[in-house]
Amino acid sequence: MDLLLILTYAAICVAIFKLFRIPLNKWTVPTAVLGGIVLIGALIFLMNYNHPYSEVSRSYFVSTPIVPAVSGQVIEVPVQGNRILEKGDVLFRIDPTPFEYRVRSLKAQLVSAKADQFRASELARRNVGNLRDVDTTRARVDDLQAQLNIAQFELDNTTVRAPSKGYVTQVSLRPGIYAVKMPLRPAMVFVPLEDHAYIAWMRQNSQLRLSLGDEAEIAFDGIPGEVFEARVKMVMPVIAEGQVQPSGNLIGFTGSPPAGRVPVVLEVTDPDFEQYRSLMPGGAYGQAALYSEHFHHVAIMRKILLRMAAWMNYIFPFH
Repeated sequence: MDLLLILTYAAICVAIFKLFRIPLNKWTVPTAVLGGIVLIGALIFLMNYNHPYSEVSRSYFVSTPIVPAVSGQVIEVPVQGNRILEKGDVLFRIDPTPFEYRVRSLKAQLVSAKADQFRASELARRNVGNLRDVDTTRARVDDLQAQLNIAQFELDNTTVRAPSKGYVTQVSLRPGIYAVKMPLRPAMVFVPLEDHAYIAWMRQNSQLRLSLGDEAEIAFDGIPGEVFEARVKMVMPVIAEGQVQPSGNLIGFTGSPPAGRVPVVLEVTDPDFEQYRSLMPGGAYGQAALYSEHFHHVAIMRKILLRMAAWMNYIFPFH
């Protein structure tokens, strides 16, 4: 963006020299260069301090790894990728045969255990048996009932369903694959149908002028020539580069890690953005500018430069 400002000043100087036929000599050229350094330097300082800009902005979305509650061989995958599903729609099915056998076995054992409990209770009521047998048979019935509940739960979970409204993407699961209940190996990736979060990664000294509710604008590479109104919704209180987790190692200086940037969450308020929302894939990249109440007239230049950058998105890089 600074390069755009320099090129604009250079174009203005060329136009002035041509229009007024100013000669190029040792006085006029250095004057134009020195004036450009002072003018552009002052504008850049005022804009960067009062109306910070981020060339790194992105939309983020939440994905839910689908991990089955039971392990088994997949027998059916009726779901199709990138099609909207309702909560409870079937994603895939695991062979229920071993789980059905387990349920049947426990049901048969439970019937026998309840019969034993009834006989023990009757004998104790007639003062022929003892209460210890009653307690033992009752405990066995309770234990078998608990095992049956778990077995029924596992049987029910051989059918894996959508956790909410959304869609699965890049479906590579096929019948015959052995699905396992391991968090490190999800069977599918489910994307809930939720609004994306738009985050501008600001330099840390930009916090000097950051306030909640400030006016902002965002431009996406995938929508050339368009700039959308937004506002500052949240300034994240932490950055990933400073994260510390419990371990057996002390924190030490091991080099020069990157300073990191402050994530600023933006809320797009422009009504025109709705017609482009379907064109915006999750993870879309762009640029953003924030406008504070200080030196608000300087924000006009920042807005012009952001729109120039948006029009530059029509140019496709050759790589």
